[in-house]
Amino acid sequence: MGDRRVAYFYDENIGNFYYGQGHPMKPHRVRMTHQLILGYKLYRQMDVYRPHYATPEEMMQFHSPEHIKFLQRAELSGEKLFMHHERAREDCPVFENMFEFSQICAGASIDCAMALNQGEADICINWSGGFHHAKKGEASGFCYINDIVLAILELLKYHERVLYIDIDAHHGDGVEEAFYTTNRVMTVSFHKFGNFFPGTGDIKDCGASEGKYHCLNIPLKSGMTDECYERIFQPIMREVVYFYQPNVIVMQCGSDSLAHDKLGKFNLTLRGHGNCVKFMKGFGLPMMVVGGGGYTVANVARCWTYETSVLLEKEVPNELPFNDYYQYFGPSYNLHIDPDKTLENRNTRDYLETAMIRCLENIRRLEGAPSVQRQDVPPDFFPNDFTDRMEKRHNPTEFYE
Repeated sequence: MGDRRVAYFYDENIGNFYYGQGHPMKPHRVRMTHQLILGYKLYRQMDVYRPHYATPEEMMQFHSPEHIKFLQRAELSGEKLFMHHERAREDCPVFENMFEFSQICAGASIDCAMALNQGEADICINWSGGFHHAKKGEASGFCYINDIVLAILELLKYHERVLYIDIDAHHGDGVEEAFYTTNRVMTVSFHKFGNFFPGTGDIKDCGASEGKYHCLNIPLKSGMTDECYERIFQPIMREVVYFYQPNVIVMQCGSDSLAHDKLGKFNLTLRGHGNCVKFMKGFGLPMMVVGGGGYTVANVARCWTYETSVLLEKEVPNELPFNDYYQYFGPSYNLHIDPDKTLENRNTRDYLETAMIRCLENIRRLEGAPSVQRQDVPPDFFPNDFTDRMEKRHNPTEFYE
């Protein structure tokens, strides 16, 4: 692990929430991940915190008051969420304690940002976060609250430039939209494009006004392999960091880009997915890592556990430790997965090279890192500093064996 301090945020209640029968989003995948982290003893190399529950006032730093009030009212009344909007959103059902679920996920991401701001950690992990589709006044794509935007807004109190990277199979539209016209946040999304939710993320979409060229979209096709992903990811991200000079990195690690995902159409292994995390960690910048999509739950747990080990620079054996969800991991009971040999890779060499050249041209159009005038730091929501607040929530016996 070296001298990089890693903080891990987890609430044991996260596995109690249920979107409903037949819905692909399963919050207990985060509890499954936690069980593997315990089994591999990875928690011993991290500071483990229980996050606070984000308040409505905190959520309204980005979301409209009407949206927050509706989420609270819908939960109490059982009102169908998609009736709130002209466009049907049946992907976002009302379920029991829905607002509490959003409070946990958002609170953990805000706490990650505060820990980085206060210098209490160099790397922060929140696998319950990563809800990148939620908009200012709209739930979308299984996402009710955009914890990522809330965390970035917190980071901007102390950091001049934030780099956001999204390796979910789906376009990070909610985060992109929130920061489309600013040069203080650069958003980069690698995603499947073409007849695939949410249908946004064209390569020509690159920001507007002061945010021109501070938005980068890399549209990909089905069957993306480890080799192809590395070939396009590393050169692009190397140039982004060089030209943009971020102060802090936020990385969304949606695991629906893995092979065998129920919704994603990519073909990455854990090593291919994890190499992206390893590459970004290598720049040595403060880093926040969150979850996201992932609908084959055993592979989600495998992926985020492996990436926790990558962030800790700790090798873990392929044989899975026994845990409360051990039966989910059959028949191999191994950490790593094989690619899908039946899935065709539609990303030809010519297609990837053309996309990469166009992306690199946009990156080099950046006028240079934006200069931000120093000003008073906006007040935090909590009068006490991060350490005082979080020490009260940190009880190791509640997380370990």
